[in-house]
Amino acid sequence: MLEFVARRYDTGAVVRATVADGRWQCFEPSREQQHASLPWLAPGWVDLQVNGWSGIEFTDRELTVENVACVLTAMDCHGVVRTCPTVTTQSHEVLRHAMATLARACEEDSQVADRFAGIHLEGPFLSPEDGPRGAHPLEHVRPPDWDEFQRLQEAADGRIRLVTLSPEYEEAPAFISKAVSTGVLVAIGHTAADSRAIQAAVDAGAQLSTHLGNGAHRTLPRHPNYLWDQLAHDRLTASLIVDGFHLPPAVVKTFVRAKTPGRTILVSDVVGTAGRPPGRYDDSPLGSVEILEDGRIVIAGQRQLLAGAFRTIEYGVANVMRFAGVGLEEAVTMASLRPAELIGLSDFGFRKGAWADAVLFRCSDDWLEITATLNRGRLVHGALSTSE
Repeated sequence: MLEFVARRYDTGAVVRATVADGRWQCFEPSREQQHASLPWLAPGWVDLQVNGWSGIEFTDRELTVENVACVLTAMDCHGVVRTCPTVTTQSHEVLRHAMATLARACEEDSQVADRFAGIHLEGPFLSPEDGPRGAHPLEHVRPPDWDEFQRLQEAADGRIRLVTLSPEYEEAPAFISKAVSTGVLVAIGHTAADSRAIQAAVDAGAQLSTHLGNGAHRTLPRHPNYLWDQLAHDRLTASLIVDGFHLPPAVVKTFVRAKTPGRTILVSDVVGTAGRPPGRYDDSPLGSVEILEDGRIVIAGQRQLLAGAFRTIEYGVANVMRFAGVGLEEAVTMASLRPAELIGLSDFGFRKGAWADAVLFRCSDDWLEITATLNRGRLVHGALSTSE
């Protein structure tokens, strides 16, 4: 049995939360209804795009079970309770090794299984054009191939839950339809697709836009273009990287207002270089990258083209409130309940009998500090307040 006191993110009420056997039992009103020193209590973050951390990349021909556990448990102190390990564009051999290793990690290590939300395959079925391709290596970009995807899914033991692709290929609609029929969430990303191709992708079952506004040409036609098409489509939810670098505040505000908070989720897109000191690193699957003093990760040799994110998802929660003017409940939902729903997580949220997966934090206008994280009812980071 675990009991603690906190303020609910959705009502502001001070409650005494009770956990037994890893699951929520009740949220009883506290005797003290106002206590500003108590942390906020929210469902934990569900990050659908984590590429690696602190020198470890999931897209690595030498990935090990221990590597996987290191990255997923490192997310505890950032309030993340479920992670989609993200594997990016590479040769089939490297991708297959990553899939098999992630599957084995789930089977062999309960720490991984408890934090795992499914694999996100971002590529290799992306646009070959400079700009939309982003930092994905051109030599490994290729059209959607259902047979190859099935071989990767077999290596992953069915654990690929999200695939990001560009629908500009003629093979895309059939691929999307088949993937959706097997329970895989399909996202549009790293694309140069025209309006017709985007509509065909949505009609085939695509539901998400991966890090909308990034992985794009530096100059676009005024209209039409693939940003407007995805923003306007009510059947597409947009994932955004709101780390303060990937999208300017005005763009975040515009995107959130266009999509609404109900069709917007937050992702971190942290990469294996994240968590390391500033400097140049030549061991990234994206090639040589550099961490600048301000925290941006860029393709080495210039300062504009980003190569993933350094900041974890709690920065996005704080920033989206400040940039887009949304409230705490809406910002939390973008990082927790909505991505959990998209990826098909059950037993999640603040209801009796659901897993006690939670984050406790303090925040101000531009700052958020994680004070504790619960994963399946276990305190995996920080400390809890047991009395008012």
